[in-house]
Amino acid sequence: MEHSHRYRAYPTQEVAERLEHHLDVHRQLYNHVRWDYENSPADDNPSEYDQNNKLPEWKRKWPVFSELHSKAAQATVARFHRNLSNLHKKTEKGYNVGRLKRQVPTDYRSVTYNQSGFDLDEKRGRDRVAYVRFSKIGWVKIRYHRPIPDHATIKEVTFKKETTGEWFVSFGLDTEDADLPEKPALESLNASNSVGIDLGILTYSHTSDGKTVDWLDLEDEYERLRREQRKLSRKEKGSNNYGRQRQKVATVKRHIRRKVLDYQHKLTTWLVKEYDAVFVEDLNVQSMLQGDETARNKQDVAWRQFITLLDYKADLYGCHVKQVEARGTTKECASCGVETAKPIWVREHSCPSCGFETDRDANAAMNVLKSGFSELGLGWPEDTPVETVTATDTADFQRVSASHVIETGSLGA
Repeated sequence: MEHSHRYRAYPTQEVAERLEHHLDVHRQLYNHVRWDYENSPADDNPSEYDQNNKLPEWKRKWPVFSELHSKAAQATVARFHRNLSNLHKKTEKGYNVGRLKRQVPTDYRSVTYNQSGFDLDEKRGRDRVAYVRFSKIGWVKIRYHRPIPDHATIKEVTFKKETTGEWFVSFGLDTEDADLPEKPALESLNASNSVGIDLGILTYSHTSDGKTVDWLDLEDEYERLRREQRKLSRKEKGSNNYGRQRQKVATVKRHIRRKVLDYQHKLTTWLVKEYDAVFVEDLNVQSMLQGDETARNKQDVAWRQFITLLDYKADLYGCHVKQVEARGTTKECASCGVETAKPIWVREHSCPSCGFETDRDANAAMNVLKSGFSELGLGWPEDTPVETVTATDTADFQRVSASHVIETGSLGA
């Protein structure tokens, strides 16, 4: 299983200058790989293997390329061909994507060392501090807030400079399946150790066992962002003041993204630790963002990112995570299965067929749970009435604020 750990880096001024220099040389190499590809005969475009074989010749012709570590240079070639492959996939799906553009300094911000050319020293620094050495660059101090697991193998290391000017180091890790915790047997899953999640509008999420988690309040952050953007609009574009103010805007945006990601990490970690199986809707987020006045909130909450975090943590913590079809989960009655249309402003579910009443999102979460059992090939236990899993009285819901999730990292705390 592949996953990654990311750390804030604090290079010295001398090392930071070398990092900047290597970033720029790798950018030049990327642009040259692009130029070489586009200026080859259309019926004989070079492959990644072909261009890797050209690297020694390019180093002799342009000595600046010889400053790069060989594996890092090959990773830059691979980066171009990976981008090219993604472009072709989108073209095959009917998207009008054009072609790969030449990279400018503001766009090219990361370099990857693959397999070799780096070292990690966990003992050189004090607690929660470690050092990473990049070949031909030097040692970089990182805030080592979580150690890399002993059973994980470091496959690659990437250093990156954010638009805010901050440096980060990411480790690409590979963990053997045998070292991962074993997931519970499917036969052991039931309504008490499994949960369905409805990603809502009034609340961030609603679970099938009656817990609701509030949305993350970002209004103060957005007010600050609007203020900094107004200041930016009054600066002369291209001036030093414009550049400094642009960095302030990037810093606020980065703070918002970090706050959302931190929130999601803590919430998803709690879910995979608390339950043996987690079922969530497979949402078409792109269509939900189109023509909707709540689009900004939906985008900020990053539902697709939330689901991605759940997926990879399922293997790390030994939990079953399954995405289920979202269609019909709101309309269908969790008790009898009869569909009832509900406008978005109707927040209560009241079935005209069986009389079952509960919160709209609680009903949807229950349907997600039942669909999850069905997609895993497990029948819903006949002796498990819906009322025992979904609280029918909204006053019984356990409401959890977003700040509580952030401060404690656990809904159970």
